[in-house]
Parts: sequence; C-alpha cells; structure tokens
Amino acid sequence: QVQLVESGGGLVQPGGSLRLSCVVSGLKLDLYAIAWFRQAPGKEREGVGCISSANTGITNFADSVSGRFTISRDTAKSSVTLQMNSLKPEDTGIYSCAATWRHVSRCSLSGYDWWGRGTQVTVSS
Repeated sequence: QVQLVESGGGLVQPGGSLRLSCVVSGLKLDLYAIAWFRQAPGKEREGVGCISSANTGITNFADSVSGRFTISRDTAKSSVTLQMNSLKPEDTGIYSCAATWRHVSRCSLSGYDWWGRGTQVTVSS
C-alpha cells in the first residue's frame, strides 16, 4: 500500500522560510516522480514543483515559485523535501505531495497517481 505523509506546515511571516517533508512508503522512491501541489481557499489546486526519478533528478517548478522553492530527495529516509524561501501571502494554502510512475525521467506538474492528505501553510503578518 502506497502512503504519502506530509509534515512541516505552519504559520510564517512574509519573507520567511518553511521546509515541508513528504515521507513515502510502499514504493521505491528513486523510481518515481514526486510533486508538490497546493490549494488556496476558493481556488483550484496547482502544481508547485516536482522532482524526477533518481535516474535524472530533473526538477520543474511553477513560474510563481521558481527561484524561491527547491525540492530534494533523501533516499535513505524515503522522503522528499520542499524548501520554501521568501514566502509571500499568496503562497498560503494546503500543500500536498503526490507520486507517479509516469513521466519519471522529466517530471510534470500534472498526472499523479498517489496523494497525501496535505499540510497547511499560512503566510501572514
């Protein structure tokens, strides 16, 4: 059974940083693409960024977060980390991680098969 569990959300002031973790079980992390998505109140879910399988390690980010967010994989801990810097109020939302066996060599921000429940991120002064 595949499970993804997010942690690390919270309240942060504008300009601050947060680190989200996604612990994955039930699959071999190196072989899958992992993405982070977010959903703000009243808005559709959007892809934030993704990391391809370990074969390429290519990352891909939405324009809105490019240069501020990074994604890394820790195979030993079977986890993927989303590092978020220079946070803005518009980054507020529920952040979820997801996994797929498709487009693993060059990840996409759509088309994922397994999902976590999410963690709340609030950016406010």
